[in-house]
Amino acid sequence: MSMTEQVQKHWQGVPFTSVEIQDAFWRPRLEVLKKTTVRTCLDQCEATGRIANFSKAAGLMEGEYEGMYYNDSDVYKVIEGAAYTLMLERDSKLEAELDMIIEKIRAAQEPDGYLSTYFTVCAPELKWSDMEKHEMYNGGHLIEAAVAYFEATGKRALLDVACRLADHYDSMFGPGKRHWAEGHEEIELALVKLYQATKQERYWKLALWLLEERGHGHGQGEIWNKPEWGPAYCQDDVPVRDIEKVTGHAVRAMYLYAAMADVVRVSGDPAYVGALQRVWSHTVERNMYVTGGVGPSVHNEGFTHDYDLPNESAYCETCAAIAMAFWNHRMNLLFGEGKYADLVETELYNGALSGISLSGDRFFYVNPLASQGEHHRVEWFHTSCCPTNLVRFIPSIGQYAYAATSDGIAVNQYVGGHANLVTGCGKKVEVTQKTNYPWDGSIELTVTPETESDFSVRLRLPGWCKGYRITVGGEQTIVLPENGYLDLRRHWLQGDIVLMELDMPVEVVRSRPEVEANRGRVALQRGPIVYCLEQQDNPDLSYDRFTISPRGGIYVEHCLELLGGLTTLAVSSAKSGEKPYRMIPYYAWDNRQPGFMQVWMTEADNKHLYSH
Repeated sequence: MSMTEQVQKHWQGVPFTSVEIQDAFWRPRLEVLKKTTVRTCLDQCEATGRIANFSKAAGLMEGEYEGMYYNDSDVYKVIEGAAYTLMLERDSKLEAELDMIIEKIRAAQEPDGYLSTYFTVCAPELKWSDMEKHEMYNGGHLIEAAVAYFEATGKRALLDVACRLADHYDSMFGPGKRHWAEGHEEIELALVKLYQATKQERYWKLALWLLEERGHGHGQGEIWNKPEWGPAYCQDDVPVRDIEKVTGHAVRAMYLYAAMADVVRVSGDPAYVGALQRVWSHTVERNMYVTGGVGPSVHNEGFTHDYDLPNESAYCETCAAIAMAFWNHRMNLLFGEGKYADLVETELYNGALSGISLSGDRFFYVNPLASQGEHHRVEWFHTSCCPTNLVRFIPSIGQYAYAATSDGIAVNQYVGGHANLVTGCGKKVEVTQKTNYPWDGSIELTVTPETESDFSVRLRLPGWCKGYRITVGGEQTIVLPENGYLDLRRHWLQGDIVLMELDMPVEVVRSRPEVEANRGRVALQRGPIVYCLEQQDNPDLSYDRFTISPRGGIYVEHCLELLGGLTTLAVSSAKSGEKPYRMIPYYAWDNRQPGFMQVWMTEADNKHLYSH
């Protein structure tokens, strides 16, 4: 199959609204987000003047602009996340509040369609003078919010604002017009979403043009003029089709790659495929933490050099983990390979989930893999992109569970609940999952086609799984993995039951030897969950002054009352007679009393060959 044929046969995403999550792990988190996190973020946007900035830009109230020039984006992201919760369950009070905010946004839009309250209020003469100032970044988040709110409520007010803004961009930028390389990517993937909502091809074509602008010396502004940053910081150092390595700011890079994958899918042109595959390998194989975190450096909120993965100083921005999920979801749809859905899973249960407290109202911006006890979640940040990104990420996780293939369906994530799916060939299929994942590897799927027929059900075999069993209708089935999936091709009857049992032993993880910070150390993982040792469970220990001996045995225990219910590990100490050390999932750390935390721990007998 040629590259063009492969691209044209890509999988289709499943709207999260087609997936009802009734999962013991995720359902409580969705409830907390709906009841607490959305409210927390709306209140913070009000208290910090982010919402009032729209009223000031519209002339509805007097006063100075408050905050950073990108603060509009936080309001948009909260609206997007709130819209997702409305799709799951309508809430007239919340909807009325959002309508009032949207009216302020509509009033702030200038007659020509321009909308960025910082420039309207503070510096109208400086519009479009510095490509780093997030004008199109803000606009991208407006577009994503507008599409979500329209799909949730059917109301066009915000979508009309978004279309006017996108048309304003299209009138100023494009072939034969002004050059532009937006300093913080986001607009590119948002324009593809707007195209999908409106079917106006000029929007995805503008996204393609913006991608093609990069790497040709068009960038102008503060980023480009600082030697410690320069064009690579915002991925403007080489044309995107020539990208070999991940560079610069982590979130910007992931948004760029997500947009490139989007454009390949809507255009059918495989021009970016080589670059996407190269940069994915470079990111994942040399520049990613075991938690899925990316971007080790505080100095550029991003990448440095290969295998630079320090633990205590790891930056690993929450937004970057979420953006990794966005990108890898698109890669999975584009190429139909399980390894991309594996990484979505890694972010879901580790890199992204660690960013929010169990209570839903405290957040991490930075996610280190070790702490001496001074790193804690907080209520809000001056730059608060991470809380507002979590608000829009978590309620839409249902979209990652399934995909429609040309000959059936793919099950990408194991989440209890019910889904109404349509295969790529138009067959309607209901799927029900029952599972105690991620604590247990047993997954029961009931497959109910509208009409009994032949099609394929692909079950992702996680990369961490070394052994599995499949039964269909009570009969054991032998099927070998292909591209990370177990492909069940058969004549499906209504109510056919598939039982997949994934072996879930504790895995001792070792880094490549090039990762200096982890030499002589190990991490522990069970299923998709990465574990850490927290002082709260091990009060007799001091930070990094202990040694574990995993060869001495690891005890697995599920604790219903601990931190919302989770599975803990007890691992042997290297000291004879000392009680085992208790470990908890990484996502759950810093939800109790302050204390140290470590993911990578010194191993007692480390005279072994390092393995990936």
